[in-house]
Amino acid sequence: MTTPWPDYGAISGPIVMIGFGSIGRGTLPLIERHFDFDSSRFVVIAPDDTDKELLDERGIRFVQAALTPENYRELLTPLLTDGDGQGFCVNLSVDVSSLDVMKLCRELGVLYIDTVVEPWPGFYFDEGADPAERTNYALRETVRREKAANPGGTTAVSCCGANPGMVSWFVKQALLDIARDTGVETDTPQSREGWASLMQRLGVKGVHIAERDTQRAREPRPMNQFWNTWSVEGFISEGLQPAELGWGTHEAWMPENARTFDAGPQCAIYLLQPGANTRVRSWTPTAQAQYGFLVTHNEAISIADYYTLSEGGKAVYRPTCHYAYHPADVAVLSLHEMFGRGGQAPEAHKILDEHDIIDGIDELGVLLFGHAKNAYWYGSQLSIKETRKLAPYQNATGLQVTSAVLAGMVWALENPEAGIVETDEMDHALCLKVQRPYLGPVKGYYTDWTPLTDRRGFFPEDTDDSDPWQFRNVLVR
Repeated sequence: MTTPWPDYGAISGPIVMIGFGSIGRGTLPLIERHFDFDSSRFVVIAPDDTDKELLDERGIRFVQAALTPENYRELLTPLLTDGDGQGFCVNLSVDVSSLDVMKLCRELGVLYIDTVVEPWPGFYFDEGADPAERTNYALRETVRREKAANPGGTTAVSCCGANPGMVSWFVKQALLDIARDTGVETDTPQSREGWASLMQRLGVKGVHIAERDTQRAREPRPMNQFWNTWSVEGFISEGLQPAELGWGTHEAWMPENARTFDAGPQCAIYLLQPGANTRVRSWTPTAQAQYGFLVTHNEAISIADYYTLSEGGKAVYRPTCHYAYHPADVAVLSLHEMFGRGGQAPEAHKILDEHDIIDGIDELGVLLFGHAKNAYWYGSQLSIKETRKLAPYQNATGLQVTSAVLAGMVWALENPEAGIVETDEMDHALCLKVQRPYLGPVKGYYTDWTPLTDRRGFFPEDTDDSDPWQFRNVLVR
């Protein structure tokens, strides 16, 4: 039977999916559509069997178990090495160490992909830990150290969801668009240094991962429940981490509660306050000027690091980069309620699926600013209406993630000996070609807006009028 969906080749060994929450459910039909595989060796392992019927009706094996530091090798090894061919581990879990599973997969010669550097339980909520130890910078450094100690080998794609992940591919395409529209001649760069040099030549001072989720629930959110359009556990965990951002070389001011890092590339800073309680000024096409939350994400650090140029061991160019996230209204209300209670999250959680949402879009892109045309947003404007037509078991937010997982899997199959890679290092054109059919309108918009635009002068403000794109003007204080 012919379908409109391209076949991206065969996964010759077993497929092991870890976790079967909202992203696992949404990734399943994309794997079925686009890959040839032995369904008898497709296994899902998760602690919760809520959606087991989706697997039963497909004849996919389900193992109900929670992976721990003590049992993950024993449970995963026979599943990953079942039969001939090269297996693929798709890690979409929470509370399972990405690094430990990644290392096991590379030892066994199994391809690997995840959407976040996830730790074992206890990391996010360790009140006795120094704030620097609870950052995504610290988590990313564990993967970077492993990559340095064991270069090359079987491919493991780190942090390949919508963001981190897809947005890194958007940055590269946005740079090429800005170069075209400002008359800067360039070929598509073929190296990290080439991309960083292009960004510097264009005069880009920074990047916001600028998102506005307008998906609306059919029913009102009750008090004492945390509602979201993607993992509630994931959002609470990262929202309570310190606010983090890649720190640009153009910045002339730093918040009093900002701290730097002593080890690693030192491309980022963090604030002594939770990211989901830190507001920043940003811009998306639908909302225009908006407040976003400066929630920590891996891409804020990896993008700043990737686009750094150094001379004599000192950074001479680096963009500021951070998330500027306005989640769905029900999530905003959930956050306000949680922080009003001292950061204590309610036990009742709900992820809005495609049946719970009445309308809206997830407008997720990158805002590159400071160049000759001021600012340029490039990204996906995927609606729930279009999502329902494109793929089952997910909302617009989920499909942006699951389609990025698909793209990362395709890239890994074509590059099986690339070692540990971040999405900034991957072929953005190939990945976006795979992903774009699932992203709705993918467009670019120029804007004259800056963080100083239309600021009402009722009260004195500590701004830097000489450079509107200073973080001093972006941060809401």
